[in-house]
Amino acid sequence: MEAHKYIWEGAIPLQIHLHESQVTTLPPPPPALILAPRIGYLPLLAPLIKPYFSSTLPPGVDTIWFDYKGLPLKWYIPIGVLFDLLCPEPARPWNITVHFRGYPGNVLTPCEGEDSVKWSFVNSLKEAAYIINGNCKNVMNMSQSDQLELWHSVMSGNLEAYQRVSSKLKLAIIEDEYATLCSTKSQQGFGETDLAGQVKTGRVPVRLYVWSVSEDFDDLEDMPQADSWEKISYINRPVEIHKEGKCFTLCDALKILLPEIFSVRLGALDFDDTLETASEVEREKADEKGEGCCISGSAEIKLIRIQGIEPKLEIPFSWVVNNLMNPDYFLHICVYVKVAQ
Repeated sequence: MEAHKYIWEGAIPLQIHLHESQVTTLPPPPPALILAPRIGYLPLLAPLIKPYFSSTLPPGVDTIWFDYKGLPLKWYIPIGVLFDLLCPEPARPWNITVHFRGYPGNVLTPCEGEDSVKWSFVNSLKEAAYIINGNCKNVMNMSQSDQLELWHSVMSGNLEAYQRVSSKLKLAIIEDEYATLCSTKSQQGFGETDLAGQVKTGRVPVRLYVWSVSEDFDDLEDMPQADSWEKISYINRPVEIHKEGKCFTLCDALKILLPEIFSVRLGALDFDDTLETASEVEREKADEKGEGCCISGSAEIKLIRIQGIEPKLEIPFSWVVNNLMNPDYFLHICVYVKVAQ
């Protein structure tokens, strides 16, 4: 899968500044420039960052953590997801701040370096296995050598080694509808494709991050900054696919993930029928709003981002899952929602 390969090779250019309260030398050290893997985790950058800033740090015990514009960054969320979530209008390099003192235990769970990140990753893998198969025996029964090889493959970005070990876990998720879709797309509308037979039933592990904003804005660059994690809803909700006839799309998945939003009506039309029955005038109005998907008179999806990609709602969900999921077998989806004041 070429797309999967691109995801594993994806990286975020970071410009990491040492917090001014921890600078003990003049002039202050220049920021560290690091190309961080999208599928990686911030604490794993410590071996590169700590030596760089060590000569200017004050005495004390090092406990590394990061913030973006004052918001402590959750270490167990992959770097690419943090970037997609907190940078509506991506700026590169991503300027973040590193701290070695004053760990914000009231906001972040404790992190003891690589061991904590590995423990979190394996737990996510167990959770995903349970969602997919109804149990996590295959993950629990992994040999020590396989566990180490799997973890090292994630840290080093070695997709081939990862696929070799992860295939033993038997965590195949869903049958890919993309090939069938491509063969019929020329004959039918993209969102109206009929599939022969029945799509294989599957449960997809999803982590959904919903950033709700009440302030009015037209462009993403004008979107207010997230200064608290309380403004971001974290939803762990599997998507079960059992679809006959029509292609199961990203839009269908979002309706399952966010029923409290998609259950409302869109003017005189049910959202379920909007993609298929809206008039040309209504479609043009939706197009004028750009990528935003109007879901009610008081709420609007401004952006959906997965692995740095802003997919169309009509894309087959099976393709999204099979190509854009993270190594922990979760699909991480970032959604920006504008709500009425």
